[in-house]
This record gives sequence, structure tokens and C-alpha cells, in this order.
Amino acid sequence: MDSKEKLIFHVDVNSAFLSFEAVYRLQHGAKVDLRDIPSAVAGSQATRHGIILAKSIPTKKYGVKTGEATWEAMQKCPQLVTIPPNYALYMCCHHSLVGLLKEFTDRVQVFSVDECFLDMTGMPEANQPLELAHKIREKIKNKLGFTVSIGVSTNKLLAKMGSEMKKPDAVSTLFPEEVPDKMWSLPIENLYMVGRATSSKLHKMGIDTIGALANYDPEMLKYKLKSWGQLIWDYANGIESSAVSSSGRDVVKGIGNSTTVHFDVEDRSTAHQVLLSLVETVGMRLRFGNWCCRVIAVSIKRAEDLTSYSHQLKLQSPIDTTKGIYENSKHLFDAAWKGEPIRHLGVRVSDLSSADQVQLSMFEKDCEKQKKIDRAVDQIRMRFGPGSLIRSNFLWSGLAPLEGGLSDDASYPVMTSIL
Repeated sequence: MDSKEKLIFHVDVNSAFLSFEAVYRLQHGAKVDLRDIPSAVAGSQATRHGIILAKSIPTKKYGVKTGEATWEAMQKCPQLVTIPPNYALYMCCHHSLVGLLKEFTDRVQVFSVDECFLDMTGMPEANQPLELAHKIREKIKNKLGFTVSIGVSTNKLLAKMGSEMKKPDAVSTLFPEEVPDKMWSLPIENLYMVGRATSSKLHKMGIDTIGALANYDPEMLKYKLKSWGQLIWDYANGIESSAVSSSGRDVVKGIGNSTTVHFDVEDRSTAHQVLLSLVETVGMRLRFGNWCCRVIAVSIKRAEDLTSYSHQLKLQSPIDTTKGIYENSKHLFDAAWKGEPIRHLGVRVSDLSSADQVQLSMFEKDCEKQKKIDRAVDQIRMRFGPGSLIRSNFLWSGLAPLEGGLSDDASYPVMTSIL
């Protein structure tokens, strides 16, 4: 490659949630690797609300798809081993991955919990990009235990498309000169930023492959699809020029968790417990990102008609303690709840600032003590699993001690139309 060109890697963990869980279990004595059997990380089948979040390669032959209902997946594959999500573990693995990648370059952009971009331009080994990518892949595999696919190119779009071309545990190049041979024959749905709605419109225009889009009249695309038409035409031709931003965390706007309860919540104390299970995870993720929040919001969804309403509060001083967030969430709930049965509850924190720059309030005497307690609890859960330390009031409650996921917030910024 030309020494003047950029060198961008896209690192993508293979079946991330399942791989994280498989490695963790093997390290703690498991005899079976979940990646070698039909298995999936999935929500509860009993509640009929759970979906498949990640699946092993042997699961694919049964037609199980990511995002489908757990009960539907079990019908396709009755022997499917399902594992509940373990978000504390995923955060730990994510930070371990980012830490390892930063051993190669400080220009690392977090794309999601299991994806990162690396700007390797000007690195000592940049003149041998394949060897360098394999070196990174092998180090992740040997040190962290899970595998990744790495795409290599001169921009982020092509690096990401490249990482999709060969899985698992592989390195693929997709340099601009390789686009016609490697990318244009792919279905239009394979192009980044082409979803169901856009692909349906393109098919009606006779555009079924990425190559057909790349060779279509861009002015007609702009007429039909406005600015979106120009964007996807550029992408089909491998055109993209955004920089790898190592300050991706600056775009974080909030952290939130919500849950659909498998029964109607009809009393205040049960609602408070559900809120606590949500806040446990929110607080841990807040502290893991070294954030404090000033705004707390609670959302409520009625069981009868599934309509929602919410209440929020702005604090005088930013906080990150589980106790502080929970107490405020309880007050918000008590002020908002109208007494009807509840099916869904959510907690969200926003107006985030760095925990290193927070000035403690003179009225919060126990704040530092609570911070130390939270840090100790977080460390135990990260090391021994989220279920290793739970509050006693959850023991016979039928409720999860830690609730919530990663998909409903901006903890891990995702790419928009501008990479």
C-alpha cells in the first residue's frame, strides 16, 4: 500500500456475548466450550419476552437467528443451551479488549461493546499490514481467550466491511482497488447503513447488489432518496473519510436500563425492588465509565394498555453511587405512579460529567464511604460474576438482583451516517 494512505483496522469480536461467556466458564472449570455446541445468550423463555442476543456457529445450521424470540429458537433447536446475559462480564471483557488494543496504538475508537477501530497509520509495522493484523488477532486470542475478525483498509467503512468477509478468527483486506471484486457482488443488504426500508426501495429500483448501487446514477439516487442516496452511493464505491476518534466517550449522553416484568407489579415495595435491580446495573456501568450524573429519570409502562409516562429530576450535585441513584429513583416513582398495575419499568441517568471533576457536596457526608463500598462490590462482581454478591431482599423475591442491558443507551457509541 502507498505510504501516504491511511491504515485502518476494524476489530470485531466473534459472537461476542457468547464468546465472553464461554471463555469465562472455561477459565472457571467448565468442561464444555459453549462455542462448540448449539448454544445462545438469550433472554428468559418463560416470560416469552426474551430474544437471542448471540449464538454459536453450530446453532446457525438450525436456522436460529439473532434477534428472534427465545421460544421460537427452542422450537427450531430443542437441544439449544441458553445462557442469560451477563452484562457485568461483557463490560469487563470490553475494557480488557480496549486495553490490549491500546498496546498497539493510542488511536482507538470504541464503536460498540465488541467493536473498535484502530488507526495504524505511521506505526512501525504499518508497511506489513496483514502481519500486524494477525499479530493483534493472535494476541487477543492467546491473552483474552476469545477470537476476533479484523478488517484492514484505508478507511473505516471498508475496514468494517472487510471484517465481515471472513469469520471467525480471521483477517481480511478490503482496499479501494479490491472493492469491485470483493464487495460489488454482495447483496445490497450487506452494505453498511442499508436497512430494511432502504433495501426495499432499492430493490424496487432494480438495485439488488452493492455493485448495482455503485454504478447507478447518483443524481437519480439523490432525487429518489435525498441526501441518503448520495451517502449510500459513496459507501457502495468505498468512499468514506472520517477520522478514527479516540474521544468517542465524549458523545455519551446517558445510561439507561429497563425491564419488562413477567407479572403485573401492583404494590410500591415490589416496584422499588425492580428499580433497585435496574439501578444496580446502571450504577455499576456509570462507575465503570468514570461518570457521574445530574439527571435521573424513571419511566413506567401500564399493564392494561402498555402506555408509558415518566418523571425526571435534576440534582444539585452529580452522583454515581447506587444508593444515591436508587433513593432518587424511588422518590421519582412515588411521585409519578398513579397506582395502576405496571408491566415495564425503566431508569435512566444523563447530564454526565467526569467523576474526576466532581466537587463533593458538604451535605453528603457519607458520599465517600458509599463510593468505597460501591467500588468494592463492583470489583467482586467483576471478578467472580454479577451473582457473587447480591442484596438479601432479592433472595426469595423472584426478581433478578441485577437487571438491564447495554442496548438502550449511549455507553458504547455506535456509528451514524458519519463514521
